[in-house]
Amino acid sequence: MRLWRRRANEVDEEIATHIAMSIADRIDQGESPDEARRAALREFGNPLLVRETARCMWGGEWIEHILQDLRYAWRQTRRSPAFTLTVIATLALGLGATLAMFTIVERVLLQVLPYASPQRLVKVQETGRRGDSPTICWLDIQQWRLKARSFESIGFHTPANGRTFLEGDNGAQQIRHQLVSANLFHILGVSPALGSGFSGNPDTFANTGEENTVVLSDNAWRQSFGARPDIIGHAVRMNGKSYTVVGVMPRSFALPLSSTMAEVWTPAPFGETSKTHTNETPTYLVVARLRAGATIQSADAEMKAIQPSVAAQYTDTYQRDLVSSASVSSYAASLVEPEVRRAVLALFAASALLWVIACINVGGLLFARGITRQREIAVRGALGASRMRIVQQLVLEGLLLSIGGSLLGLGLASGLLRIFAHGLSLQLNLRNATPGWQSIAMLLALTLGSALVSALWPALISARASIEPTLRQGAQQSGLSRTQHRTRSLLVVSQISLALVLLFSCGLLLRTIYALRHVPLGFRTDNVLVGSMAIPSYRFSNQDLNATLYAPILQRVRALPGVEAATLMTEVPLGHSFRMMFSFSAEGNSADAIRRRDIRANFRAVNSDAQRVFGFTMLRGRYFNQEDTAGSQAVVVVNREFVKEYSQSNDPDKVLGQSLMTFGKGRRAIVVGILDDSRQVSVAEQPAPEIQVYFPQLTPDSGTYKVAGGIAMSLALRTSRDTSSIIPELRSIMAQASPELANTEFSTMTQIVEDSYGSQQLVSRLLIVFGGSALLLCLSGLYGLLAQLVTQRTREIGVRVALGASRKQVVWLVLRQAGRMLLAGATIGLTLAWFSSRFLSSYLYGVRSHDAVTLIAVTLLLAIGGLTAAFLPATRAASINPIEALRSE
Repeated sequence: MRLWRRRANEVDEEIATHIAMSIADRIDQGESPDEARRAALREFGNPLLVRETARCMWGGEWIEHILQDLRYAWRQTRRSPAFTLTVIATLALGLGATLAMFTIVERVLLQVLPYASPQRLVKVQETGRRGDSPTICWLDIQQWRLKARSFESIGFHTPANGRTFLEGDNGAQQIRHQLVSANLFHILGVSPALGSGFSGNPDTFANTGEENTVVLSDNAWRQSFGARPDIIGHAVRMNGKSYTVVGVMPRSFALPLSSTMAEVWTPAPFGETSKTHTNETPTYLVVARLRAGATIQSADAEMKAIQPSVAAQYTDTYQRDLVSSASVSSYAASLVEPEVRRAVLALFAASALLWVIACINVGGLLFARGITRQREIAVRGALGASRMRIVQQLVLEGLLLSIGGSLLGLGLASGLLRIFAHGLSLQLNLRNATPGWQSIAMLLALTLGSALVSALWPALISARASIEPTLRQGAQQSGLSRTQHRTRSLLVVSQISLALVLLFSCGLLLRTIYALRHVPLGFRTDNVLVGSMAIPSYRFSNQDLNATLYAPILQRVRALPGVEAATLMTEVPLGHSFRMMFSFSAEGNSADAIRRRDIRANFRAVNSDAQRVFGFTMLRGRYFNQEDTAGSQAVVVVNREFVKEYSQSNDPDKVLGQSLMTFGKGRRAIVVGILDDSRQVSVAEQPAPEIQVYFPQLTPDSGTYKVAGGIAMSLALRTSRDTSSIIPELRSIMAQASPELANTEFSTMTQIVEDSYGSQQLVSRLLIVFGGSALLLCLSGLYGLLAQLVTQRTREIGVRVALGASRKQVVWLVLRQAGRMLLAGATIGLTLAWFSSRFLSSYLYGVRSHDAVTLIAVTLLLAIGGLTAAFLPATRAASINPIEALRSE
C-alpha cells in the first residue's frame, strides 16, 4: 500500500510538473496566465485518465479494485441491516450445522491413528458357520503367524473394558487394563517414552523378561505416581500383586482410541485356557502389519485360503465350526461400529442438505435484491463499469455476507458440539472435540462455496440486464419479468423438494422412536434402582465371593426401609455391562430333546429375587428359590427363544427337566423354568437364547464362576422410596463390604431404558432441527416470492376487482400459484426421498424405508405449511382497493 501511494504521488507530481512547464512555456511566448493554463490542460488531456492509465501499467490495479468493491460492499451491508442479518443468520444455520457434523466426521471417520504407517495395520477376525464371531485363541494366531505370508508381524490385545485396581501415591484407583501380546507395541510402531517395554518372543508372543511386568500410560504415570522419572524398574501393585514397571507410553499414544484407551498394559498369560476355544478363552482382537506390497484384499484372500487348515487342527466339530472362515479388514475402520458410521454419515448428509437449502434461500434473497438494484447497476454500467467489474462487486458482497455467516456458524458449531458431547451415546468421546485443520479447511471451502452458490449466479443475471431499457423505465421497474419469476419459482421448488427429503428422513426416525418405545421389554422398569459394582477380586482371592461379599451385601440391602426386593446379577437388562456367550451341551437322554449338543446362549448369573425385582414372566416351571443351595441339585432357567432355537419339538414342556452341562467338572444342571423373552442388550435387538444360572450354586473352580463373579456384578433392587434418598445408604453398605465399592454409581432402570434409545433419539432430534429449519427456509422463500408477486400484480388485481372479481377468486389466484410450486417441489422431493431413504434402512425399527404413511404425512405437513405461508399474501391481495391500485400506476 505504501508503494502504491508513493507511486501515485510520484505520478501526480509528474503530471503537475508537466502541466506547469507547459504553462510557463506559453507565458514566455506571450500568452496570459489564464489562457496558458487552459491551453496546457487542453493539450495534456484528462489528468484523471492519465493517472488511471499509469496505474494500469503498474499491473496491480485489480487489488485496488477489490479493495474498493469490498469497501462499497461493507457500506451496502450497513445500509440494510435487516437484510444483512437475515442472510448471515440463514448462512450460519447451514454452515454451523455442516461444520459441526464434519468435525465429528473428522474425529470419528477420518481419524489418523497415532501409529507408524497406520494404513498397513489390519484386523483379523474369525467367523463361524452360523455367522457368529468366536473368541480367537492362541493356537489360531500361531497358525496364522506361521502360514500367512501377507503379514510382517501379528499380535493381539483384549478390549479396553477390563478393570484393575492400581495402587499409586494417592491410594488405589480403578482404571482400564488390557492384556497384550509382548510384540504389540512393536507392531504398532510406537516405543515407550520411558523404558524399553516388553521383551517379545515372536514364537510364543510371550514376554521373555520378568513374568509380572507392566507398561503405564502417560496419564497413569502422572496421576498415580506424580510423573516420577525413576519409575522404570520400580514395583507397583495391581489387584494386590506386584508388577515391575518396564515402560511409560508417550502422551499421544492411544489403544485403540483416546476415548476408550486403557491406562495399563500387561503381557497376556498363556495357560491352557488360552490355547483353544473354551468358556474361559479371553477375547483377543488380532492386529497385524502388512508386508510391503501386500494389500488388504490380497491378505483377506490368503486368510480365506489357509483357514480350512487352521480349522482342521480341531477334532471337535463344534470348535471346527467356530473357525470355518477368517477375514481381514482395516484396523482403523474396525474401531468404528457400523451403526456409528451410518449415523454420523446420515447426519452429515442432512446437514449438507440444509447448507444447500440455506444457500439457495440466500441466492433467492440476493436475486430479489439485485432486481431492486437494477437501476443502480445500469447507472454504473453507463458510467463505464464493465460487466465483469459489476459481477465482481456483487460477488464480493456475497462473500462478505458469507464470511459473516461463517463466523456466526463457527459459534453455532461449537454449541452443537457441546450438545453432541452430552447426548451422543454412540461410543464416541466428543468432550474435547474441536474443529481441526481439516474442519477449518472445510469451513473456508464452505464459505467460498456459499458465496459462489448464493451470489455468483444472481450477479451474472443482474449484470446481463440491458442498460438503456432499464434507465428508460427508471423507478417504475419494480416487478419481476417472466424469466425472473421463473427463476425465483425454480429456487422455491428446489428448496421444497430438498426440505421434503429431510422431513421424510425425520418422519422415519420419529416412527422408529415411537416403535422402540412401544416394544414389550419383558421386564418392569418402575421403582428399580441399579448399581454396577467393579469387584476388587484380589481382596477375595481363594474365597467364596457369594459367602464373603455378595450375601452380606444383599442381607443389609434387603433390611433397608422401603426395599421390597434386591438381587445381584452379572448383567441387568439393557445394562451393557457384559454380553457373555457360553457354550452348553445336552447330556444323556436330554440330547434327544435338544436339537444340538453345542448351545450358544446369553448367560446371566442371578440370585433368587431377580424375578421379584424385574417382574420376569414365567411361562413354565419355577424360578430360583431359597431351596436352591450350593449343595442342592444345580438348576437353570431358560427363555422362550432358547426353546425355539434348540428344542427338537419346540415344546416348552419337553425342555423342562432336561440336563445341561454348565458348571464344569461334569456337573449337570436341570432346566426348572422357562421365562418369557425379554430385551437383553438393546431395545431394538431381538431376544436371543438365554440361560440364567443360580449364582450361589457356581463352584469357585469353574470357569463360569470366574467369569461371572470375578469381573463385575450389578445390584438391582425394587423400592417404594424415592430412589435418590436411598443411594447414600447403599453406598455406605458398599463401603463397609469393600472400600473400593464406596463410589458405586447408581441409576434407575427407567434411565437405562431411556439411554438405550440414545443414538436413534439424538439422530431423530437433530433431523427434526435440520428438517424444521429447512421447512422454515423454504416457506420463507415461498412467502417472499408470493409477496413480491402480489406487489408486481397490484394493478392487475385492482382491474380484476373493478371488473367484479370476488375476494375468494383473488385469494384463489395467489393460492393457485403457491399450489403449483408446492406440487412441483413435492413431486421432485418424493422421488428424491424414495431413493435416499434406503440409506436409513439399517437404522430403522418397526417401519420400512419406503413407508407410505410417512410419505403422505410429511407431504401433508409441507402442503399445510406452504398454504399457510401463502395465505398472508393472498389475503393482502384480496384487500387491494382497485381505485388506489389504478392511481398508483
